[in-house]
Amino acid sequence: MPATTEIEPDAPLASLLLITFNQQETVADAIRGALAQTWAPLEILISDDASADDTFAVAERCVRDYRGPHTVRLYRNDRNLGISAHLSALAARASGEMLFIAAGDDISRPERVERVMRDWLASGRRYDLVATDLQDIDAVGNAHGVLRVTDLDDYRSFEDWSGNRPHVVGAAHAWTRRLFEEFGPIAPGIYGEDQIMTFRAIMSRGAHTLHEPLVQYRRGGLSRKRIWRTPADYVGRIKLANINGAGETSQLVEDAEKVGVGGPMRALLAAKSARETYVSAVFGERSLGRKIALVAAAKDVDFGFRFRMFVYATCPWLLSPFFFVKRHLRG
Repeated sequence: MPATTEIEPDAPLASLLLITFNQQETVADAIRGALAQTWAPLEILISDDASADDTFAVAERCVRDYRGPHTVRLYRNDRNLGISAHLSALAARASGEMLFIAAGDDISRPERVERVMRDWLASGRRYDLVATDLQDIDAVGNAHGVLRVTDLDDYRSFEDWSGNRPHVVGAAHAWTRRLFEEFGPIAPGIYGEDQIMTFRAIMSRGAHTLHEPLVQYRRGGLSRKRIWRTPADYVGRIKLANINGAGETSQLVEDAEKVGVGGPMRALLAAKSARETYVSAVFGERSLGRKIALVAAAKDVDFGFRFRMFVYATCPWLLSPFFFVKRHLRG
């Protein structure tokens, strides 16, 4: 459905930030959803993170003949930045008061931006983040149930957030440009910005949930259950996940310092931080003797966890029989 809404007097500019990477099969649907938005004025910023497939070529074809009411800009990174750095770089290019996040394998319904903007304006531009529910779709686009997210209106303090972490999905978030400017870019190496931006909003002017499924959320991507074919694949994923986890911990502590709750945040994340520090050390150390010393010294980390990571870092080949059996059972 083409976007046909005329620009209303004094309507604020919104920005839709669509980031994509190696999504040549789905990015066209994502872009069509963006171009069909009924809110104006709207700028649509599409950015490819140095994909190895034809994602950028597909995106070029999708926008080449667009003649609708929205401003459309297409970018391509010279090198892969990763989700957090990529999204931060694109947010820095945006001019809208509200920034809508979109992924290259999901689809924004045509009314998404308009429904959120009208809801936000009705609040007097009060909130710094608006979340919506999502429609679950499978790989071929068949619709399933509604994915309902947490009511963020109930979160007003660090104690609220830390006592019951909200269930949020960044692909259905919109956050204010003022929030991004106040806290700054998200640190590189993090592939889930949703908790970070939600925490920032709660500790600023608040966050709000609009319970309408305005994003079709495709099963897959980071939420998909991985199939590990070799011990090296599995170990590589552990190391990558640890980089992400440590980055998120560091970013949350840094943001908490800015709003006066650095101490409570460090205490809350102490056990998580200790595990991440241990994993980084045991995988980074080459000497077997020093690895063993790390196992003995990391008293603040559960021994079972320490031992497992030691095995993965020292003799991952021990996992080979496990992967052999899994491959044959999968048949």
